[in-house]
Amino acid sequence: MTEIHTHRAGDDHAADNDVVALLMRQHGDIRNLFDEVEQSTGDRRKDAFRRLVRLLAVHETAEEEVVHPFARRSLPGGEQVVEDRLAEERAAKEALSALDDMDIDDPKFLPRLLALREDVQAHARAEERYEFTHIRRSTDAAKLALMAKGVKAAEAMAPTRPHPGVESAAANVALGPVAALMDRTKDAVRKAMGHDG
Repeated sequence: MTEIHTHRAGDDHAADNDVVALLMRQHGDIRNLFDEVEQSTGDRRKDAFRRLVRLLAVHETAEEEVVHPFARRSLPGGEQVVEDRLAEERAAKEALSALDDMDIDDPKFLPRLLALREDVQAHARAEERYEFTHIRRSTDAAKLALMAKGVKAAEAMAPTRPHPGVESAAANVALGPVAALMDRTKDAVRKAMGHDG
């Protein structure tokens, strides 16, 4: 039993220092939050949707600051790979913004959420295939750890579990404050990675 626990703790530590493992875990968290929004109603759906919006915002910001610059520089055809991912991200942000303006009880909300989910999952698969695989193959442990540090700084900006009183108060916040969150996330990522603005 102790061996299993030690092994798992080692895995957690390795994941903390591996940007790809962190981002893959976030992809799982995003899938889980889509499930939670889809399967809940009323205030629970509002809270889950708010957490989903926040996680998507900081996740995409972290990728824009950490993954995409690396992919542009080091991937064969990296410029086009990144442009394709950025186009997908822009479309998802527009869809997310439209959803954020809707009442969660609107009959159009769930079909639009499900369409966004399909797009987000296709985007995640493309990242995993075209960017993450290359990062893992071509980057040393020190660079993986530095990139992970940037992603962890972003992740701290949007916890996936609600804090009492915080999410319900934020439930009606429009995407405008999310844009401010993205700016704060960029600053946190750059600071964590030793870049000034």
